[in-house]
Amino acid sequence: MIPVLDAGRRPGVYGPADGDGSARVPSGAQEIGPTASPGAALHPLDLAIISAFVIASLTAGLRARRRASRDLEEYFLAGRTLRGWQAGFSMAATQFAADTPLVVTGLVATAGLFGLWQLWSYGLAFLLLGFLFAPLWRRAGVLTDAELAEARYSGRGATVLRGVRAVLYGVVFNTVVLAMVLLAATLFAAPFLLWHEWLPSWLFEPLVSLAGSLGAEEPVRAVNDTISLGLVVLFALGYSTTGGLRGVVFTDVLQFSIMMLGTAAYAFLAVRAAGGPGAIASQVAEMGSQRIYNLGPEPGAAGLVAVFALQWMLQRNADGTGYLAQRAMACRSDADARQAAVWFAFLQVVLRSWLWVPLALALLVLFPPAPDLAADLFTRDRESTFVLGIRTLLPVGLLGLMMTGMLAALASTLDTHLNWGASYLSSDLYARLWCRGVRGREPSPRSQVWVARLSAVLLVVLAAALVPRLGSIQAAWKATLVLGAGIGAVTVLRWIWWRITAWGELAALAASFAFAPLALALLGSEVAQMLGGAAVGTLAAVSVSLLGPQTDPEVLERFVQKVRPPGFWGPWGDGASRAELGRSLLAAAAAGTSLFAALLAGLRMLAPSPDGAGLPATLGLVALAVAALPGWLPVLRKR
Repeated sequence: MIPVLDAGRRPGVYGPADGDGSARVPSGAQEIGPTASPGAALHPLDLAIISAFVIASLTAGLRARRRASRDLEEYFLAGRTLRGWQAGFSMAATQFAADTPLVVTGLVATAGLFGLWQLWSYGLAFLLLGFLFAPLWRRAGVLTDAELAEARYSGRGATVLRGVRAVLYGVVFNTVVLAMVLLAATLFAAPFLLWHEWLPSWLFEPLVSLAGSLGAEEPVRAVNDTISLGLVVLFALGYSTTGGLRGVVFTDVLQFSIMMLGTAAYAFLAVRAAGGPGAIASQVAEMGSQRIYNLGPEPGAAGLVAVFALQWMLQRNADGTGYLAQRAMACRSDADARQAAVWFAFLQVVLRSWLWVPLALALLVLFPPAPDLAADLFTRDRESTFVLGIRTLLPVGLLGLMMTGMLAALASTLDTHLNWGASYLSSDLYARLWCRGVRGREPSPRSQVWVARLSAVLLVVLAAALVPRLGSIQAAWKATLVLGAGIGAVTVLRWIWWRITAWGELAALAASFAFAPLALALLGSEVAQMLGGAAVGTLAAVSVSLLGPQTDPEVLERFVQKVRPPGFWGPWGDGASRAELGRSLLAAAAAGTSLFAALLAGLRMLAPSPDGAGLPATLGLVALAVAALPGWLPVLRKR
């Protein structure tokens, strides 16, 4: 059962930030067309669009149920049959969580476009995944990234590392992300799903009384949120637990397409209501906020530049560990695994930003921030304008499409984290450690699948219990970054340097978690927190790897022969492996040139700054993006 949620009042969602008792409606909204008024039932057309999406998703899960029930490889890796574009779209759909556009809207208002480099810099990690790590994950032949520990290392340390990573990634990190997504869902659902108006009083009022007795500050809102989230979670569980990864990927492709169509329509109407890109730039300048358009740092921000430049490695999944590795492992060939990550990088960084940046700037103009808001309230207020704009700007039909897109965004993140998280509990904890390790027997394939399905339900319960303890979306998101900062380097080194050991990885994990609370308490600078965590974790990993127990040479030899990793592999490597590492890095750099040049060129056209940057600079960026293509496109087709 999902507990009653009460995450705190959010300005601009249940009421305006300035507290004047009236909803904020932009001056141009009435010129767009009829909208669904707050508190009114949804139009039948909107309901039809949402219902069609729900039926299609549930049907996809049921169609894939028989194959998914065979064994864990079918359930979690779709029989290793995914095409590159399918896996790439699935990755992008998962990253398009319900909270992500809210975070982007808040970042643009609080840190300007430069703040988005926090997100854009991950493009480097995605491209390195494609050109370096994705084929390695696929060739490793493992079911989960935790299982890699016993393929790469030897001895008790490998088994301990597998169990620790399964708990840490499958339960701890996974439930935090799920809780963040559920919290964001309440921001979206609140203005539209008004159960207190739709349900009979004899049913709703006892629930309100129960919520009040449990300590909810606003019992009506708490019950509304709980009912909404309960239905969405049941929906995501319905198709993800029946169809496994096949059902998840099919719905992800559908979901991402709907999300992009709905967001494009929303962005177009918001920009038009604000007077167009030029008018938005002028009004932002009149507000004294023209710095928002700065893509570069302000003076004294050299530390932030360093963090953004290294952020691809200052994260717990620098090598794709997690659901990205799962999609790579599920691909039918090395080329498909490589292409999946590159598709993902361009969809994630370029396409989404071309839509979200103009939209965030338009919302800043249409819903000017209230004066004298505290910093945390200002961030929440800016995040909530994304939802407020949907309610006030979109006409019938487009409202249904955008609501379907936001439901899809929530569902695509939930389904992946439930499916991927359950893989640790069923394969690593249940099958490997409990059945084979403790009981000394081999579990049946069907029992493992059932454990996987039950594990997804358990993860939902844990995440829902965590929701009331989360603050703002950005605060929770940044906390997970600090926790994982010290783990990233070692996840990269284990693929390219033979001296890294299981005990070294465990040392990095221990050092990172020991340092994180100290950093959050004592270091006020996010730069110091991130760089300090990375330094502590990497130093611990390298020191223990060099001085502690070493990996069995026979295990290393089998790993090298099977996976063919590039880099520095001592007695098992040669000049060819080091040369392959260089070629992979050069291809990733060339693809990064195309990626960021295309991103900036598009933003110059779609969101021109008040200083009126010229056409020659935009054309130069386009030329640069095209010129870099020969450096990476041929590598994508390499078998």
